[in-house]
Amino acid sequence: MIREIGKIVTVACLGVTLCVPLPAAETSGTPIVSNSAKAKSKSSARTRHLAARYRGVPTYADSKRDDDPTFDDPIVRQAVVEGLGRYNGSVVAVDPNTGRILTIVNQKIAFSDGYIPCSTIKPTIAIAALEENVITRDTMLKVGRRKYMNLTEALAHSNNSFFEELGRRMGFDTVSKYGRLLGLGELAGYNLPDEHPGSFPTQPPAYGGVARMSSFGEGIQITPLQLAALGAAFANGGTLYYLQYPHSQEEMDNFAPRVKRDLNISNVLPEVREGMLAAVLYGTGRLSYDAGGTETPLGKTGTCDDHNTTPSRIGWFVSYADETHPKIALAVLLRGNTRRVKGPTAAQVAGHIYRKLREQNYFTDGSKVTSIPANSTGK
Repeated sequence: MIREIGKIVTVACLGVTLCVPLPAAETSGTPIVSNSAKAKSKSSARTRHLAARYRGVPTYADSKRDDDPTFDDPIVRQAVVEGLGRYNGSVVAVDPNTGRILTIVNQKIAFSDGYIPCSTIKPTIAIAALEENVITRDTMLKVGRRKYMNLTEALAHSNNSFFEELGRRMGFDTVSKYGRLLGLGELAGYNLPDEHPGSFPTQPPAYGGVARMSSFGEGIQITPLQLAALGAAFANGGTLYYLQYPHSQEEMDNFAPRVKRDLNISNVLPEVREGMLAAVLYGTGRLSYDAGGTETPLGKTGTCDDHNTTPSRIGWFVSYADETHPKIALAVLLRGNTRRVKGPTAAQVAGHIYRKLREQNYFTDGSKVTSIPANSTGK
């Protein structure tokens, strides 16, 4: 009997111990919470917040609805509209040899404050690392326990560890120097009153520092216009043109290129181009490849979540076609709340655009339209 009573008392004590919370620490007046619990709670709250906001950013929309395409190149615009299809996003197409904007589909997004560049920052980081002799095209960096990569493979497969290491080796000041040199954080266009300059951080971002800044573009906001201008510079050998968007017949007739600056990167561009070509041939951008064409595009994808503005999933693809005689550079941006929104899907959009242009003989010499009637709608 005594033994049974002892068991009951023991169980009761355990029940009290488990059910009654510990008193707060008297010295601080704050409940004791482990660091891991704090991190988990913060992460869960952020996830719930973003999940709620993502529902407000649809994956599909009529992206051309509010555009004024009167003076766009009609062949390019039609190809871009068909290529983008039902996706919620924006495409900027540029002549890389002059900086003329050929079309902008979803002008509202293109002229916005900008979005995180995701992995499209990696070619810029590659340029910086090559110019600073941090790596050569053959340098192998450890990206896993028993895995090494060179620059070509890292660009092709968008390896984060590779570019995080480059960021750490160069440091924030060097990464910033080249980011700003290549046009980040400044207006890409000439006399475009609706354009925003995006933003570029003045110190390493709190989340991930310069390493994540170099792999995902953390802390940076880039616009489709800026990315298109950068893609055009990669295409033409290193000349960063002001983007110009003619809005009258007179401006079209008197169009003249305006050089913002010569980047002096022609000596390292071949290494970066090789990686961008590999991305299209067998890497993350392979859906952009047009098997029926002779103009093989080069490009770089980007996929991540954007926390800077209205949270959403982001898919980027910066591209140009082709390396020998480039006639067009593209910046494709997709936004939304589903897994369809990613860099490879943006690359697929570009692939549709290139195929449509080929079918219209756009890449044939002399086929490009340089002037169109002022009353054309192009919608």
